Amino acid sequence: MSTTSAPPTLQDVTDAFEELYPPAWAASWDAVGLVAGDPGQAVRRILFAVDPVAEVVDEAVEWGAQLIVTHHPLLLRGVTSVAATTPKGRLVHRLIREGVALYTAHTNADTADPGVSDALAAAVGLAGPLAPLDPDPSDPAGRRGIGRVGRLPEPMPLEDFAAQAAAGLPGTAGGVRVAGDPKRTVRTVAVSGGAGDSLLGAARAAGVDAYLTSDLRHHPASEFTQDGGPALLDVAHWAGEWPWLADGAERLAGALGSRGATVETRVSTTVTDAWSQAFRGD
Repeated sequence: MSTTSAPPTLQDVTDAFEELYPPAWAASWDAVGLVAGDPGQAVRRILFAVDPVAEVVDEAVEWGAQLIVTHHPLLLRGVTSVAATTPKGRLVHRLIREGVALYTAHTNADTADPGVSDALAAAVGLAGPLAPLDPDPSDPAGRRGIGRVGRLPEPMPLEDFAAQAAAGLPGTAGGVRVAGDPKRTVRTVAVSGGAGDSLLGAARAAGVDAYLTSDLRHHPASEFTQDGGPALLDVAHWAGEWPWLADGAERLAGALGSRGATVETRVSTTVTDAWSQAFRGD
């Protein structure tokens, strides 16, 4: 008589994950949840990645995964066709052909407690307790929300904090861009995984010394720093969200309970940042 537990089904896995990151927490414009896959199929291996791109599917197939969990949606905007004549259509066809399911947790993972920005804060060396930069008004405890605010264990110059952040995040071609006096003392820091220039005002209102996020545009960043705002650190979008993957995988294993013992998870290290090279003139 075998004592080996049967692996969970895809439905079991998504149910457990949605207890951690309820789809109802996602922004109204977002597209989260199961994108492709048979809820009844068994799941033994799960690959976590930031982006649902061909290289990640290659990795999942080679490893023998039955499920890919990504942070970014594949089909964020409505489509009328998934024909294999388009890049996204080809991806859907390959997922189905290889028997690999795809699930997305996006803004529901951003606003969760802990969520994407908690993992980013830990990666760049912030100490708790952390507070939301933009609190979710539907959370009476005031713990959920976009971004986090925390403190460094010891104050340090901005240039040292930038180097610490770069060391704590996966390497990318663009590295960490900094706006502000490199000798400025940094004690309190706001972070937000993903594109964060919409929260520049919240960072100023929080009274932090520095704000670390991604995809900052020239004019808002220039005006912000010239007007006496916090120093700015701009990291690659992929790199700022990548730290959450390990946390999401660990929390899912815990949510699965005894069934988690039959499931192996892996965090993809495939760099899917859109910017693969940077060139500088003399």
